[in-house]
Amino acid sequence: MSSFLKQLVRLSHGENVWDVMAVRRRWYLITAAVLLVCVLGLAVRGLNLGIEFRGGAEFRAPVDVTATTVDDTRQAVEQLDLPDMTDITVTTIGDHTVSVQTRTLTTEEVTAVRAGLASFAQVQADQVSYSLIGASWGQQITQKGIIALAVFLVLVGLTISIYFRDWKMAVAAIAAVLHDLVVTIGVYAWVGFTVSPATLTAVLTILGYSLYDTVVVFDKVRENVRELRSTQETYAGAANRALNEVLIRSINTTIIGVLPIFALLIAGVFVLGTGPIKDLSLAMFVGMLAGAYSSIFVATSLLVDMKIREPQMVAWQKTVAERAERARELAAQGAGNGVAVGVQVADGDESGVDLPTADMGAATGGTAGVDGDRHQPSRLPRSRRKAQE
Repeated sequence: MSSFLKQLVRLSHGENVWDVMAVRRRWYLITAAVLLVCVLGLAVRGLNLGIEFRGGAEFRAPVDVTATTVDDTRQAVEQLDLPDMTDITVTTIGDHTVSVQTRTLTTEEVTAVRAGLASFAQVQADQVSYSLIGASWGQQITQKGIIALAVFLVLVGLTISIYFRDWKMAVAAIAAVLHDLVVTIGVYAWVGFTVSPATLTAVLTILGYSLYDTVVVFDKVRENVRELRSTQETYAGAANRALNEVLIRSINTTIIGVLPIFALLIAGVFVLGTGPIKDLSLAMFVGMLAGAYSSIFVATSLLVDMKIREPQMVAWQKTVAERAERARELAAQGAGNGVAVGVQVADGDESGVDLPTADMGAATGGTAGVDGDRHQPSRLPRSRRKAQE
């Protein structure tokens, strides 16, 4: 535990502690497993579309809500023996209202349902409110939402490409956004919450949050990549250092943003029971967590895998590996000759190599093939030389 706390302290100071990029395949496997579960949820359970999307009729009656109100209300509607009334959604709103959603009804059927609910609630029929929503309105909302999402992704791709002057960063960022969308929708499918216009609003909102975190990471990656020649790092090493430098910031930002959303979710589920707050808070809660994960582990990993395949990066990785191998050989020769050589080589495949700043020529009696500076052998103090003589 103390070792973990020490790592957190070092990480809070921006030190390169965790080699995240060395285990990129692990993040890919975790991401693939999560996406598979979400897709299965959509295939098996499907989305519980609200009445705004599928169309229908909604009735609200004043009732003192008890533990059996939902079942009793459903039974009261089913006893009317109307055709095709198997898909009835009954929810409570607060402590004094019950909501019933059905398919689209005719005028006679609306009168019958209002009378049945009024009899159940022991009120007048005109105290039972109702509204009819056509399915075409929901289709228009869905269509406009898809168009807005497509335009958003195109503009984001262009903006990131222009800002970073690298289309690969745009591709990685958009992939992270799509990951967040699938995860959020998959959670909705498994949980069974109603997909309402508030849900659509929340989904579009979390995209901006996810992109903000990704741009912060990419900006730090670009800054570190400019120092590749001086740090003798690979692209993966520079990206890993960038993640370590912004990781604590990303975690703190996510926690601060998620806590109030979690409070809204608790209030919406356990206090209100239904309504736009519950739908809005669930989408934002899941989306913010997914966005924090994808910006760190998905977007950056994809970016590194695309960049290290570029010819110049392949050549640079080969140069760094050759220098590291040469440093190891010179260090081994120096140790065998009893000469201390200032060489420090980082372990790992491509996470980074720290080359020495001092010359290593003493190991072979010549010049080191890194800096080209002559090694100046250390001289003993005059008193010690006289003692040895």
